[in-house]
Amino acid sequence: MTQRPLVLLLADPESTVGRMVSDRFDVVREPQADVRAVVGTGMSRIPAALIEALPKLGLIAINGVGYDGVDLGAARTRGVAVTTTPDVLTDDVADQAIALMLAAQRRIAANDRAVRDGRWSVPLARRASGRTVGIFGLGRIGRAIAARAAPFGGKVIYASRRVHDDVPWRHVADIAALATASDVLILAAAATGETERVVDAGVLRALGSGGVLVNVARGSLVDEAALVDALRDGTIAGAGLDVFAEEPHVPEALLGMDQVVLAPHQASATVETRAAMAGLVVDNLEAFFAGRPLVTPLV
Repeated sequence: MTQRPLVLLLADPESTVGRMVSDRFDVVREPQADVRAVVGTGMSRIPAALIEALPKLGLIAINGVGYDGVDLGAARTRGVAVTTTPDVLTDDVADQAIALMLAAQRRIAANDRAVRDGRWSVPLARRASGRTVGIFGLGRIGRAIAARAAPFGGKVIYASRRVHDDVPWRHVADIAALATASDVLILAAAATGETERVVDAGVLRALGSGGVLVNVARGSLVDEAALVDALRDGTIAGAGLDVFAEEPHVPEALLGMDQVVLAPHQASATVETRAAMAGLVVDNLEAFFAGRPLVTPLV
């Protein structure tokens, strides 16, 4: 019987990707010398030490678009390829951003709790239409968010590392200027050293007392202590958060705030998208083991 390639699985073995990879390859949960590929999620930590501990490693396949946990420099030095799952999750993450934007402004979660508790008299919500939506990061997901936000009848503006000439939305210089001009600030940028805690107390003050922050990017983009303070003292009106700095830990103070809508990092968590993501991971693994070009190479 031909032995199947050995894969180190860092994802949940009961997840869609875990089951699909286990069906097709021999899987281990701890590093072994014969491991040829690692499968992780966007939150997996794959440092240089792990890469060096796997002498036969040739591929790191990430089930997601975030790769900030992977030491890309170490991977390049070792000649290890890295793949992600772009495009297939774009629509769902953009949908989640709009859902959080609406839920935070219209008090969806708080009003749901009120009805379940037998309460009918609740505070007024805020209008969602006609607002200026600022998007930080105009990659695939940022563009999809902008396209969904535009029909609400407000303005869409964005800040990114460069001006995009192929979009109708106005570019602003940086996130401080973006926050100043926005009613809703949506984070869709990658987690890098440059974007770490880019949303600080000053940006939140610029967003203002009627402003709402939505984060479907990474928790590291936000100074969570400053966010808690801003929500507590009314510096901003509310927030919709799908990601947090130290997942699965969520700051205790956020749990009791009715003006905050929380989600457990589930923007891409639909049956359809998780199947497509897992399928793309498997396609990359099969291409690698067969010596064919990778489907979605990052490195």
